[in-house]
Amino acid sequence: MLHVLAFLSGLVFGLGLLVAGMADPAKVLGFLDLAGAWDPSLAFVMGGAIAVGLVAFAVAGRRRRSLLGAPMQLPSTRGIDRRLVVGALLFGIGWGLAGICPGPGVVLLGTGAVEGLVFVLAMLAGMWAYDRWAAHRSEE
Repeated sequence: MLHVLAFLSGLVFGLGLLVAGMADPAKVLGFLDLAGAWDPSLAFVMGGAIAVGLVAFAVAGRRRRSLLGAPMQLPSTRGIDRRLVVGALLFGIGWGLAGICPGPGVVLLGTGAVEGLVFVLAMLAGMWAYDRWAAHRSEE
């Protein structure tokens, strides 16, 4: 049952990204282009997502277990460190160059779009490279 609920959650999330236009790189780049022909429509999508997330985290923070009975696992780190800043910069640069971030990239892959395949392969390569780098650093 847990797998069915996870699948349905992912399906609803992916459909939401499609309907909202987040899986359209041209629309995302139009939103990010503040100096050009700026398209503010995704600001409403992001504002809605932030509002839902704030409420969800507030409710989850008061619970010991999830709705399915699993223990709550919320982030415990609150500090801003170099890893966070570098990761955010890489994410933002990649998003600004391609108009795709991980969620919409997987949605694009599911639609059969070539840019989705290229993005997901590049994302996996980056994850692999980071794991190799982190393993090498921990050996030193």
